[in-house]
Amino acid sequence: MTATQIIQLYVFVLAGFVGFLVITKVPPLLHTPLMAATNAISGISLVGSIVLAGGQYGSVATILGFIAVVCAMTNVVGGFIITDRMLGMFKRAETKSGPTDTTGAGGAS
Repeated sequence: MTATQIIQLYVFVLAGFVGFLVITKVPPLLHTPLMAATNAISGISLVGSIVLAGGQYGSVATILGFIAVVCAMTNVVGGFIITDRMLGMFKRAETKSGPTDTTGAGGAS
């Protein structure tokens, strides 16, 4: 293993540790905006992994690129599902007779 690879591995492990600590300290109120930002970052990593998987960089790079595409796509789809569920918690519940008129018009024509 070269010195460059050791430094890259060190930075990767450190970034994972710092990321875990930052995410666990986020208050529940900020989870939805955080998920939206995470989905955007995952979309960027998805594009990069598609470039890696489709490039002619060798079979190892293609296999790792394919794994990266699967992981990034899972992260994007899961993030949108979770964000949708969290935003659904803020919707008003409809009554059994149907939605109420909140415009103040009172149904007058």
